[in-house]
Amino acid sequence: MSKPSIVLVHGAFADSSSWDGVVTKLRAQGYPVIAAANPLRSVKGDAAYVASVLDSIEGPIVLVGHSYGGTVITNAVNGNANVKALVYVAGFAPDKGETAVYLSGKFPGGTLGPTLAPPVTLPDGGKDLYIQQDKFRAQFAADVPAVQTTRMAAAQRPVTEAALNEASGDAAWKSVPSWFIYGELDNNIPAAAISYMAERAGARKTVNVKGASHVVMVSHPDQVAKLIGEAAASAR
Repeated sequence: MSKPSIVLVHGAFADSSSWDGVVTKLRAQGYPVIAAANPLRSVKGDAAYVASVLDSIEGPIVLVGHSYGGTVITNAVNGNANVKALVYVAGFAPDKGETAVYLSGKFPGGTLGPTLAPPVTLPDGGKDLYIQQDKFRAQFAADVPAVQTTRMAAAQRPVTEAALNEASGDAAWKSVPSWFIYGELDNNIPAAAISYMAERAGARKTVNVKGASHVVMVSHPDQVAKLIGEAAASAR
C-alpha cells in the first residue's frame, strides 16, 4: 500500500524552510510531503487555508503542526476523514475556546513577551509581531548554530497579535489520535504546558528532547521524523 501523505504546518516567526531537515528524512523513507505555507493571519483563516490543502490530497494524511501551527492543525481537520493522525511538534493543542496566549501563560517559564519587537501596525489596524533579531537565537533556537539562526531571524515571518489571542474551535485531537514531541528548554511554550496538553489529549506517545529549544524540528530533525513515521505507521 502507498504511504500516507505528510502535511507539515509551521508556526509563528518561522516559515516552511524550518521543516527542511524533516522533509529530507521523510522523503528518503518514501513519504509524500507538503510543507504548507501558513499565512499566520488568524486561526480561522489559517485553518481554512490548510483545510484546502488537505482537501486536495487523496488517501490518508498525517497532519503535523509546530508551535502556533498546532492550533491551526487542531482547527483544520474539520471533519476530514482522511486525517488519520496529528503530530504536535512543540505545538499548541488547544481545547475549544482556548488561545495561544492563554496556553503559553498557563505555566511559568515562557519568556517570549520581552523579546518581541515593537508591533508593526497593519493597514486594517491590526498588529504584526516579530522577535527582535538580536534576541532571536536565545529565545527561539538556542541549540541551532548561530550562523543559521542569523538567517532565520532575518527571514522570520510575523504572526498577527490577533491570531495569538483568537479562541480555538472544536479540538480535532478529541477524535484523531495524537503524538507530541517538544524541547526540554523551550522558551516560547513552557515544557510543562506541552506536557499538560499531551496528557489531556491522550497522546499515543510523547517525546521530551533533552536540551532542545522551541525549534526541535530544526535541531533534531531525526527524532521528529521518527515520531512522524510512527504516527504514519498507524495511519495506513
